[in-house]
Amino acid sequence: MDPTGQDARYQQAKQRVEALKGFYTHLAVYTIFNTGLFLLNLATDRGNWWFYWPLLGWGVALAIHAVVLLTIEGPRGHAWEERKIRELMERDQSAGQA
Repeated sequence: MDPTGQDARYQQAKQRVEALKGFYTHLAVYTIFNTGLFLLNLATDRGNWWFYWPLLGWGVALAIHAVVLLTIEGPRGHAWEERKIRELMERDQSAGQA
């Protein structure tokens, strides 16, 4: 095991980058798809605006995705997990020495 924890930090950073890429992909697909729905609605029936319903529904899902992504480092995020693991390992080590 890497004594400095570089490998663990690298893996955590890599996971964070993958999560960000997933969110940005979700955002891009949302934008492109809903722009298409708007243009379709504009071209077919200007008197009956329906494009905003999928925009709102999917927007809620996108907002949830953003909140989850932004709170990953919150009180129960990776940093908390690492601290808890170290705490439990130290407690087990102390109990073994007693």
